[in-house]
Amino acid sequence: MGNIYGYVRVSSIEQNEDRQMIALKKAGVSDSHIFMDKQSGKDFHRANYEKLVSILQEGDLLYIMSIDRLGRNYAEIQNQWRMLTKEIGVDICVIDMPLLDTRNGKDLMGTFIADLVLQILSFVAENERENIRKRQEQGIAAAKKRGVRFGRPESKVPDNFKSIVRSWERGSIRFEEVLEKCQMSKSTFYRRLREMRLKQGDKST
Repeated sequence: MGNIYGYVRVSSIEQNEDRQMIALKKAGVSDSHIFMDKQSGKDFHRANYEKLVSILQEGDLLYIMSIDRLGRNYAEIQNQWRMLTKEIGVDICVIDMPLLDTRNGKDLMGTFIADLVLQILSFVAENERENIRKRQEQGIAAAKKRGVRFGRPESKVPDNFKSIVRSWERGSIRFEEVLEKCQMSKSTFYRRLREMRLKQGDKST
């Protein structure tokens, strides 16, 4: 019998991993053998996942809570599963899907059922990721139509912007003072300055 490991993944720092941790500990995985990434599941370039794979050996057992914790890319989940189970020789147990436990059904039928379930769940995981992306894009588009603005709010141009610029051009105030008075970053100031000069140019034509 090899070592028992667990893998936990949440998509962001804000998400809570407690449910996955509790399930792994209940399965008998020690804290020191649990590897966790707080990162998107779009690919497998994750520091702790790669560290886990580097130490896995034939006969080890890997627990994960659900197939989408392993990843969300259909093709890559298939490749990783094959690499772990066939090339390294690790057993994998997906806690919330008993059919995906490679310790059971080592015969041809058991392997066929596990592979079929894996393909279906991997497809569902990727399909859900695509649906989430589409819903986000549709939500952003709808919000933009309503006039919602995204990104950092525009810095307001002070009423005395022109006089501040004139004072700076005459050398009466330093550039740092200009930025402080305008409450702008360097790039924003120069952008606003260009906009002001363009408007002045339009008026003179």
